[in-house]
Amino acid sequence: MVVAAAKDGIRHIVATPHSNAQFRYDRSEFAGRLLELRKRVHTPIELSLGCDFNFSLDNVEAALHDWKQFCIGSGPYLLIEFSDFGIPPNADRTLRRLIRCGVIPIITHPERNPFLRSKLDVLYSMVGMGCLVQVTANSITGFWGKTARRTCLELLARGLVSAVATDAHDLTHRPPIMSAAREAIQNKFGEDIADALCSTIPCAIVEGKSIPDIPSLTRLRKAKAG
Repeated sequence: MVVAAAKDGIRHIVATPHSNAQFRYDRSEFAGRLLELRKRVHTPIELSLGCDFNFSLDNVEAALHDWKQFCIGSGPYLLIEFSDFGIPPNADRTLRRLIRCGVIPIITHPERNPFLRSKLDVLYSMVGMGCLVQVTANSITGFWGKTARRTCLELLARGLVSAVATDAHDLTHRPPIMSAAREAIQNKFGEDIADALCSTIPCAIVEGKSIPDIPSLTRLRKAKAG
């Protein structure tokens, strides 16, 4: 998968093992595995460690105690995945608690979440409090169906998306391919926005830096808000 990603032009992969009721997340163990992978892969690509963080009570309590064990690299960005069946009624308050601790939540693939798709005002509220939104590359190109693609395009058009990621799982069904989505964004929204969502902002995230001001995204948000 690393080799395939490099061939597609990807230069940095964040490995994001799940932390949920099915999969136990052990940061030190995964860091060791990532080190082994770095030694075995001879491609011009960087590797970081993060977490696909299920928004459960146990996970949240663990993150409030030590959020750095779940975030991307050594930075403050935390990939948060909500259940397809609903969002806890206290989600806003909990997200604010995480933010006060120094975490910057990134809501992952909302276009694939049936609840969030039907309650986009909830997502807008999360963005308003300081969360970022990440959509999946092959949602944009139609892999997850017409509804997911339509939701993606609406979020993109409203300037609510901060990053695009592959969410790759294998080489067959969900490969590490970004180029097709980047091209689709460029064709519809322009090269500057495609660069921002597929390169500039993701680079800042993996480096743990503040999100840069992207004038074209700011104009898009203001235009839709007006």
